[in-house]
This record gives sequence, C-alpha cells and structure tokens, in this order.
Amino acid sequence: MRPYQIISDSSCDIAPEYIEKNNLGIVPFFVSFDGQKYYKEIYELTPNDFYDKINETSVFPKTSQPTIQDYMDVFEPYLKEGKDILCLCLTSNFSGSFQSAVNAKNILSESYPEARIEVIDSRNVTASQGILVWEVIQMRDEGYTLDQQLEKIEVLKGTTKINFTVDSLDHLQKGGRIGKAAALAGTILNIKPIIIAQHGELFPESKVRGHKKALRTIMDMTRKEIGDKKDQYRLVLLHAEQARKATTEELANELKEEGFEVITPPLIQVGITIGTHAGPTAIGICYIKKHELI
Repeated sequence: MRPYQIISDSSCDIAPEYIEKNNLGIVPFFVSFDGQKYYKEIYELTPNDFYDKINETSVFPKTSQPTIQDYMDVFEPYLKEGKDILCLCLTSNFSGSFQSAVNAKNILSESYPEARIEVIDSRNVTASQGILVWEVIQMRDEGYTLDQQLEKIEVLKGTTKINFTVDSLDHLQKGGRIGKAAALAGTILNIKPIIIAQHGELFPESKVRGHKKALRTIMDMTRKEIGDKKDQYRLVLLHAEQARKATTEELANELKEEGFEVITPPLIQVGITIGTHAGPTAIGICYIKKHELI
C-alpha cells in the first residue's frame, strides 16, 4: 500500500501550528484590498492581519481561488516522493477551488500514472471543512487506507453543521448576502442574524435582538440538535477577529462542562475566504459525527 498525503485548500481555517504538526498540505486562497496586489492566505497574510486591515479601512476585500498551477505546485512534490494524494476542497457551491484541483489531477495523472490523486468536494466551509480534515487526519494516524478514508468521508461530510452569528451586518451587505436597507435596519434595531452552514450552503435561520441573545441562541440550537447524543459528536468553536477569542473560549468551556467533546486547542479562526463575507465579528459552533461511529 502506497502512503498518501492529506491536502486541503486554506478555507479549512486550521491553525498554522496544527498544519505543521500534522503534516497537512495547504493550497492557499488569495486576497486583495486594491484589486491588484494579492496575498496568499496564511503564508503572506494571517487572519489577524486581515481583520486588522478591514477594521482600519472601508475597502471591501476580494478573494481569488487557487489556480490549477497552485494545486500542481503542492501536489507534485508528494507525487515525486511516491505518495498518493487525498485532497479536500471548499464546497464547490462557493468557489471553483475544487475544479482547479480536479484539473491539476488530470494533468499530473499523465506524468504519474501509477499514483492515485483523489480530489473531494468537501461540501463544507471554514470550521466544518476544518473539522472534517481533522477527522481525516485522525483516521490516517489510526492506519486507515485511502479506500477506507474515501468511504468514511462520503458519510462524514454530510454530518457537519455550523451555527453562527455576526455582530455587524456590514460585510454581509457588501458581499451581497443581504440588502443595504436590511443592514441599516439591523444596525438601528440591534438585530443579529443567526446563520447556518450545512450541505455546502449558507442559510439564514432567524434574527434576534442583541449580541448576548444571539450567542445564547446558537448554543441552544446546538444543544437541541445533538440532544442526548453528546457521545456521538465532536465540536469546535470558531471566531473571526482576535477580540472575539475570549468569548468563544467561554462558550467552549461551558459546553465542555455540559459533557460535549470540544476540540481545544485549536479554536478555529475564520480565515479570509469566509471572513471577507462574514466580517470580523463572527462567532460560531461547529460539530461533526465521530468517524469511529460511522
């Protein structure tokens, strides 16, 4: 059996120290503040620098997906080492990253016909993609073969969900997710949206008044959805700007005290790919079914 290398695009939002510790290959997205100079996510611009930048300026950033060449540059060194590739990409509903990876696979397969290059549309985003990658890494370390991984991933990627909220509607409005009038009304009335990410899509769930009530709402949603099956799921908490980390840690500790299995560290910091649209104030809870129970 040939060894295989796990790779993800950077929208998985896994902490850099965890990436290095677990030998995870990353293909970065790009972001620009002027439409001309683009920065590689993680490698040239950290999430904290990104949020500092958008808090300091009124410019709405733009993201760019990895190119075919970007994927080839990451894939090929592992292929030269005699490894197969297992690559998980941001949901194809949000980006063409998955298609870039597929095209890279098709090109490289001609030069490395003995290698397997498996490219998967994760149907997930930010923390739900990250927690899926986390499960895949655990399975690799437990000795799962590539075929066993593929079978598990197909089921696992449908068991994830993110419940999250944002304190400001500005970036949702700028990104075209809500109208300007709705954003203005939300600001005046202190309305906070409750948003879910599931099956590769974002859905508005409800609206509540006030930040504290919004946090209580996403906590209660998570409790209700998992119910008495706490032992079947793993959770991870996510936040955007650094100023939200302490609040997120408080929520994580509360859930741990209630018997939920929360993966800490790392808390997942929402990166530029989703942070461009959600803005710096996002806080959320993500869960996935444990791979050993699939």
